[in-house]
Amino acid sequence: MQGKIKQGTDLKEAVEKAKHDGKRVVFTNGCFDVLHRGHLHLLEEAKKLGDLLVVALNSDNSVRKIKGSDRPIFPETDRASLIAALEMVDCVTVFDETDPYNLIKAVRPDVLVKGGDWDRNRIVGADIVRGDGGVVATIPYLEGYSTTQIIERMRGKSSWQECVQSVEKSVR
Repeated sequence: MQGKIKQGTDLKEAVEKAKHDGKRVVFTNGCFDVLHRGHLHLLEEAKKLGDLLVVALNSDNSVRKIKGSDRPIFPETDRASLIAALEMVDCVTVFDETDPYNLIKAVRPDVLVKGGDWDRNRIVGADIVRGDGGVVATIPYLEGYSTTQIIERMRGKSSWQECVQSVEKSVR
């Protein structure tokens, strides 16, 4: 699992090796703050689009800039370990910017994937991937599986049991 977490040169070498071997590199990114079924769906579908799935995680600092001072719920080391433990994920990297543009520019994936709540024409890095002849794909969003919505439901409950029941009810 820890071998999947890569930065800098290690990530670049893994991507270059995959491309040299004729493999298709898929890239997606996000906060992945509270891992849920919607995330799993996105990652499973992304993996189907290629051979090497690279998941870029926003750092704690980056998440705070995007989501506010009360996020992330889990620190980047925990989030990276959880994502790396997933079978469909080949590489995990953490980036500190608010968007992954520079990382996408360095990785040059063949496929760039985001959830269906993103407009394909507004996906950061789409210009790079399309410019290289690659594909930008969106995976249909699963209703009821938004991290922000889940956290809001959890905060409104007085007990853990109430919280779990609320989340279970909302996803049925």
